Parts: sequence; structure tokens; C-alpha cells
Amino acid sequence: LILNEFATLDVAILRNLWCILDLVSGITCSLICLRVLVGWGRWRNPEYLQFVSILEETRRNHTPNNKKKLASYDFDFSHWPADFSWKEVSNPKFSKGGVSLLKPEPKHRGATDSLLNSVRTLPCHIISYLVAHSFGRRMLYPGSVGLLQKAMRPMLQQGQARLIEEYDGQRNKLISCDGNEIDAMFVDRRGERGPNGKTLVICCEGNAGFYEVGCMNTPLDGGYSVLGWNHPGFAGSTGVPFPQNEANAMDVVVQFAVHKLGFQLNDIVVYAWSIGGFTASWAVMSYPEIRALVLDASFDDLLPLALKVMPESWRPLVTHTVRQYMNLNNAEQLCRYQGPVLLIRRTKDEIITTTGPEDIMSNRGNDLLLRLLQHRYPKVMTEDSLRAVRQWLAAGSQVEEESVYIGYEVDDDWCMSVLQSYQTDRETPFPWSVGEDMTAEGRRQLALFLARKYMRNFETTHCTPLPISEFHMPWKL
Repeated sequence: LILNEFATLDVAILRNLWCILDLVSGITCSLICLRVLVGWGRWRNPEYLQFVSILEETRRNHTPNNKKKLASYDFDFSHWPADFSWKEVSNPKFSKGGVSLLKPEPKHRGATDSLLNSVRTLPCHIISYLVAHSFGRRMLYPGSVGLLQKAMRPMLQQGQARLIEEYDGQRNKLISCDGNEIDAMFVDRRGERGPNGKTLVICCEGNAGFYEVGCMNTPLDGGYSVLGWNHPGFAGSTGVPFPQNEANAMDVVVQFAVHKLGFQLNDIVVYAWSIGGFTASWAVMSYPEIRALVLDASFDDLLPLALKVMPESWRPLVTHTVRQYMNLNNAEQLCRYQGPVLLIRRTKDEIITTTGPEDIMSNRGNDLLLRLLQHRYPKVMTEDSLRAVRQWLAAGSQVEEESVYIGYEVDDDWCMSVLQSYQTDRETPFPWSVGEDMTAEGRRQLALFLARKYMRNFETTHCTPLPISEFHMPWKL
């Protein structure tokens, strides 16, 4: 009886396995037939055959004419031939891990204490890694989420077609030192009349921005030559947008602009919106000969913004995760740059404020300005001067700003003459010692003068496109 039961059970199992195998084989055959029909249909299509012919010809002979023909087709960017690789440039900055980044300073501990601390904090390290590589990275860069990209695909296709057809844009694939493929778009205005065409503006997009529909449009409206690119993992770019990969991508973009497009570093202006301030500040720190930097709606450090959206009880975990895996230290990188800088603060910004858009003093753009001024002009930025600048920053409108400025009786001509005299006598890099032998009133005037030169207000929210009327080259003595 028992043997009969086992035999019946074996037959039932075999019957179920046969049904599953029959179902799988049926689906497999259907998929194979579908692929064969698609392939047969394509090879019967003269337009597809022409596309394949152009693609193969471009791979063999990578000329601008062939590239232009290829750009008229929309296809998977992974099949696009590489236009530039970091390997084409011999540069000692490269290492196996990628380009260099500023790291958070390690805490000094004894050998025994360090070992015990490592064991004690091991669970936190593991959780931080899991958080950063799962939902943390996707929260920080929602543009890397496939579902969002799929929803935006028609808009991205339309934007890309517009750049190619209306502006004669040139799409390029760049290979960074970590092997990621970076999708970039270049619009060349050097042959056109006008003073701006010889200046290249490299654009760095926000955390859900794409060059197809992003901040490229602002400098294009101003007649500049423009180079836009997508973050790793965005649209045609491969990889994931961690800080190291972001910096690697920015590096190959700058190298491409210099060595392939033929621009000098002092002909390049870097323009960034929001989180793009990280790669932009990294670029000017690493290539100090770059002419200028424009940061729109950017922040000083990611940590205060990350703490804002997470529970208070998670503070230690969030701090560790940000510092180890997502350390977007914009202010620290910006202070390593000696060139002209313009910060654009959006007075109704709802994204980079730590309380809300109605509290303009919680805008982290304020902290970015103060860090920059304190680094460059430490003798000017005393406690008294800081109070004056904060009062100016607290103004919610242009009328209020002017009222504060007039209230402190700032003499623009006197401030300019002081700075010019200091620069002529010394020509030293920042930080400057100007203001060392100055009265408190003089320091206040100079601090407010510098604040207004380094920052401009734009009365709008975070995601409003910047009009060309608000895009200016930074102030320079």
C-alpha cells in the first residue's frame, strides 16, 4: 500500500514537471518565433538596412559626416560608437579607483581603541552600505530610476531631436576612467557672429535633470557654445551616480572639451543647477584654469538636507552614510578654486531649505556664500560683518535688499578701490588679508559689497528654468 502511494506521488510530480516543461518550452518557442519575425521584418525594411549600413560605416570610419547621418536615428545608445576615451589622454591624476576626491578627515584614535571601535560600529557600516546602495542612492538621484526614465522617454526624445535639428547638436559617447559610457551633447557656436560663441559653457544637471530638457537651454539662448552631459545611470549614460562616478564623468567631459573640441580651459565656464554643483565645484577645483563658475540653486553640503528628510532617531546612521558614500561637499571644493564665482539664490526655493520656502534663511545657498566669503576674505568677515551679511540675506525681496544695503551706507566706489589697490600691490591667491587694518564700519561695507557681487537673487522656486536674463558671467576685479 505504501509503495503504491509513493508510486502515485511520483507520477503526480512527473506529470506536474511535464506540464511546467511544456509551458516553458511553449513560451520559449513563441519568443524565438517573435524574434525571428522581428528580425525578418527589419531585414525586409529598406530604412532599417540603411541605418545598419550607416552604423557599420561609422564604426569603420568615424567622421563628422557619418556621425551626423547616424544622429538622425533613435536607437539604443549602447551601440553608439565611442567618440572619446580617457585613455586618449595621458594624465597622472588617474588611478585605479578614479580621479581624486576630498575625503572626510578621519578621527585619530589609538590602535586598540580603533580596533574596538571598528568592531562596535560594524553593524552601522553594513547598514550604511545597504542604505546607500539601495533606496538612498535612488532618493538622492531619482533620475537614475528606470521607471522615471521610461515615463520621460518621449520628452527626452523630443528634446534631443530639437537640439540636433534646431541647433545642429552633436551627440557624443565618452568613456570615463571607471568604464562608464557618458552621453553628451555639444552645440558649437564658434562659427557664428556674436561675442559668446567662443566661450564654452559646460552644464551640470540636477538630480532628476537630463541635458535633453535641462539647463542647457539657458546658455544656448545666450549664444554660447554649450556642452551638456547626463549623470551616470541617466538616459544613455551607464553606471550609478555615486560621487566617485560623478567626478570621473565630469573629468572625461572636461578632457573631451579640451582635447577633442579644442577649447582652452580659460575659455570654459562651468554652469550647474542644484546637485550639479558637486561636479561643477569638483571641476573648478581640479582644473583651476577654468574661467568661471556659475552655481544656480545649489547648496554647501548634503548632510543638513539629508537630515531634514529623515527621522531624528536616524541621525547617526544618516551622518555616517552621507560622509562615507554620498559626501557632496560643495563648499569645501569651492574654497579650493581661485577664479570668479556667481551664486544664484532662488528666494522661494522649497528643495534646498531645511525648514521651508517661507524661511529664506534656511536656504543652504546662504551657507555656501558665507563659507566662500569667510575663506577668501577672513579679515573682512568678522562677527560684526557676518551679522550685516545675514541681515542682507534675510531680505525677501529686491526692495528689502536695497534697504539693508543703503542702511549700512555702502560706498561701492570705495570698496572697489580698496580691493583693486590690494590686488595690485600683492597679486596673492585667496585667502586675502584685506580688511586687517580696517574699521568695523569699513569691514561691514566691504562684506556687503562682496556678498552682492558673489550672489544674485532670483524670485522663484527651485525647478523654474533660469531665463537668459538671469544668467550672467561672474564678477571679476
